[in-house]
Parts: sequence; structure tokens; C-alpha cells
Amino acid sequence: MEWEDPAIILRRSPHGESSLLVRVLTRRHGVHHALVKGGRSRRQAALWQEGNLVMAQWKARLPDQLGYMTAELVRPTASFLLDHPLALSLLSSACSLCSEALAEREPHELLFAALTHFMGALSISAAEPPVALYFRWELILLRELGYGLTLDHCAVTNVRDGLAYVSPRTGRAVSEEGAGEWKDRLLPLPSCLLDDDDEGDPAAWLSAARLSGYFLQRAVFAAHHRPLPAARDRLMTALYRRAEGGTSGQDEEERV
Repeated sequence: MEWEDPAIILRRSPHGESSLLVRVLTRRHGVHHALVKGGRSRRQAALWQEGNLVMAQWKARLPDQLGYMTAELVRPTASFLLDHPLALSLLSSACSLCSEALAEREPHELLFAALTHFMGALSISAAEPPVALYFRWELILLRELGYGLTLDHCAVTNVRDGLAYVSPRTGRAVSEEGAGEWKDRLLPLPSCLLDDDDEGDPAAWLSAARLSGYFLQRAVFAAHHRPLPAARDRLMTALYRRAEGGTSGQDEEERV
């Protein structure tokens, strides 16, 4: 039993003296665990970095076995971000969410395509990372897991313009007019989640993070009595610092 598929490295851990246990998200085969012989060697160490895009080859005698994996590097995403803390936080959060939220061996081709697109944009503009694009990706993750939000029209008035909030109970958008006296009980909906051309600002990013984080926690992780991944919490901390400081990515990197 064997296959070859593009894959994103989500997590790795030592195994024995020189090998690795890896967890990857593949395009057609979903999340897979595998053993990498010699994965900790000097020759292979750089390849098996979390966030790297590889062409993976998996082999096992039976389909339900752990199997062995080899790979060829396609894009060393992690190495592009070493000097950019916020970009690294975004990549780490995405990998952790996939690793902990997705069931093994269930295909998620749309999610894989969206993540590779985000990683490509992240590699190109690491100094000013596409934060809004990342949170639009988190909404795709929610939809792939069966908890998609309805953000194309107001749940109260049915209008498509002026959407400003989301109901924490139903996950449906609400306009400013439709919110009325209930707006204090609703979650703010930043425009950067609705418009692919809207890059947002630190305040909007925080609103987006709170919105998607609320539904990820309630719908995905709380069901298994687990908190959001630590990497997602670290991303929130980085966004709070950015919002409080009002600095550009380059300014932040110069201080680090």
C-alpha cells in the first residue's frame, strides 16, 4: 500500500535516536501520521519543519498501519519566516489547528488548497503578513468541520449590506439595523472577513480572532473538553501587542 501526495507538515516529534513521528495534512488523503527514518539527521532536519510544503510518499503493508514516509521539499515556508514573529505565529496557529481539529484520513481538499494559498502569500509578504487572509482561512476550517457561519445576509432583516455583528448562538450575521438593542450581546463582524480585498487593521484582526476563536472553541474543541491550541493563544497575544502598540510588522521585528 502506497501513495504520493502534496503535504503540509503539521507536527513532528522525536522517535528513537534519529527518527521522527510526523503528522501531515495531505491534499487527497487528509491528515496522516507516519514514521520518518533518519528524520532528525543533519541531511533531513531542515525538510521536516512545521509549515513546510512537501511532496510526500507514504508506504505501509496494510492501509491502517502507521507507515513510513519520505518527502521532497516543495516550499520551505518556515525558513522564510524566521525573522518575522507575527508571520511565524500565524503559521504555527494554522498548523496546530489542523493537527488538533481534523480527524485522521478524512480528505479536506478545499481546506488544503486554502492553506497552501495562505502559506504562499505569507512567504511573499512575511514582514507584513496577510492576517485577514488567515482569519478568512479559519472560517473555511469551521465550514469544513461542519460549523460554517452564515455571513452573506442579515438574519433579522435579510439585507446584504451593513452587516456588523454575528449571533453567538446561531453563527448568522446581523446588520446594524437588525441588531437594535441586542448589539451588546452579539460578536462584532469586521469587514475584512467579508471582503477579500480588505486587509483590515490590528483592531479588526482582534475582532476577527475573537469571532472565529469563539466558534472554534465552542463548536470544535469544547466538544472534546479541550482548549484552543497553545499556538492559537500565542497568536492572540501577538495581536493584542500589535493593537496596543500600533506598530508595523517591521517595527515589531526591530524590537524583538
